[in-house]
Amino acid sequence: MAESRAGSGFRVVYLRSSDEIEKIRQSSRIVAQTLQRMADMIEPGVTTRQLDIEAEKFIRSQGAVPSFKGLYGFPASLCVSVDSEVVHGIPRDRPLESGQIVGIDVGALKDGYHGDHARTFAVGVVDDDRIRLMQSTKECLDLGVKAAVAGATIGDIGRAVQTHAEEAGYGVVRELVGHGIGAQLHEEPQVPNYGNPGEGPLLQQGMCLALEPMINMGTADIVTEEDGWTVKTADGLPSAHFEHTIVITAYGPEVLTQYE
Repeated sequence: MAESRAGSGFRVVYLRSSDEIEKIRQSSRIVAQTLQRMADMIEPGVTTRQLDIEAEKFIRSQGAVPSFKGLYGFPASLCVSVDSEVVHGIPRDRPLESGQIVGIDVGALKDGYHGDHARTFAVGVVDDDRIRLMQSTKECLDLGVKAAVAGATIGDIGRAVQTHAEEAGYGVVRELVGHGIGAQLHEEPQVPNYGNPGEGPLLQQGMCLALEPMINMGTADIVTEEDGWTVKTADGLPSAHFEHTIVITAYGPEVLTQYE
């Protein structure tokens, strides 16, 4: 789940012990496995509510609880965002249709620590423009992860994401950002998907971050629906969203939400 850019001090840095990192790793493994199950379910005709029900069932079967359900009043375990919906879509009794793309964001809390993960999936047969958007957004995430090394800064991550997205002609959402993660789902520092090299908090060994590029096919501008949650592109064009929970180590960034 993305964090709002407004109202943050943006400077506090949390460093995790090896025991804490192992607990975040466990929660991250659960969300990765959850999204793999969602990948197996996604097809035309499946409703977003069905996805949410199955995700919650699996998370609880692992001795965890859904991080999102009830958080700030959010009513579901998954954020399910279809086509022009950027993030925070509420699961409903609407069937997915061939040609759509659907972003699924999930969090899990186990033994006091959270994991957070998102992927965007194709539903049935998807056009080339949507495929390119998804590929580019995943590449943005990979480049952001690569930039997350001890001694670099938050701005280095943002610049890596922003440069790749804008060179492809896409809009980078600025009002919503990635975040630190640990005993709280949303911790400092915030991690924008834009920025300048060398600016922002210093990245240090033991930091756990949720990096999550939100990239729009057209304008970067967004609007929020009347439900108070669903964020959409202002021009109605599709958006894609990918997210990993990572820890910064002495050997570089470790992705905790990998699952094959």
